[in-house]
Amino acid sequence: MAQVTTSHFVKFDSVFDRPLDSVYNEGCIDQYRMCEWGIMKRAVEANTQGLRGRKIVALGASMSKFAIVVARRSKYYEPEMLKNQPDRGDANNGSDFTTLENDGRLPRAGAHSRGPTQGRCSSGSRRCATARSRRQSVMEPWISVAQKWGLRILIESHSTRSEAAGDDLDGATLKKMFSAQARAVELIEKDPTPFVHYFIRETGGLLKPEEFQTWRLLHAAPQPYTHERGKYLQTGRSNGT
Repeated sequence: MAQVTTSHFVKFDSVFDRPLDSVYNEGCIDQYRMCEWGIMKRAVEANTQGLRGRKIVALGASMSKFAIVVARRSKYYEPEMLKNQPDRGDANNGSDFTTLENDGRLPRAGAHSRGPTQGRCSSGSRRCATARSRRQSVMEPWISVAQKWGLRILIESHSTRSEAAGDDLDGATLKKMFSAQARAVELIEKDPTPFVHYFIRETGGLLKPEEFQTWRLLHAAPQPYTHERGKYLQTGRSNGT
């Protein structure tokens, strides 16, 4: 699959082929953020893939909310019932890893021993429509859409994000960038309503501003990324991801 940006044609063929990854690998940006687990996987594997190196420089300022949703008359009533069922999320990103963590709150081995991943279904509206017949992992604003459509929400959780940067981006510049993000966080946390229209626009008219659940939004200033945290995530989520 491919995506056209303002100045780049981005092709998706591997774990690295996401828009920001591709633009970073081309040298057009020096810093970007994605889901924490996805950034870690890319940081570790970049060298073996012969791609531009990157490192995790902070926990990100914005957390994505994911939910596992099913049809109103689904046979699934609790996350634990999803063990050994095939995944319905995008591989190697926040929806995949958060679903693995959430669907049943099972022991780590059990969480990774479910069925095979069933390919990509990246469109939020398509996921919500699919959830009317089988379960899906969706994020905002599509959780609000699913709620509006009367779908059953089994569980919700935030997915942390992390900031990646190359060695050529100095610490002083990163500090300024993170300070700007911290100021933005204060503004959004104080009142997110001026920014809701971005989410509403993504739904293509399926959601009205008053139907969007702003309480699901979660932001925090960038935090130091510790060796202990990285080691824990690599150890605890290495199998099956």
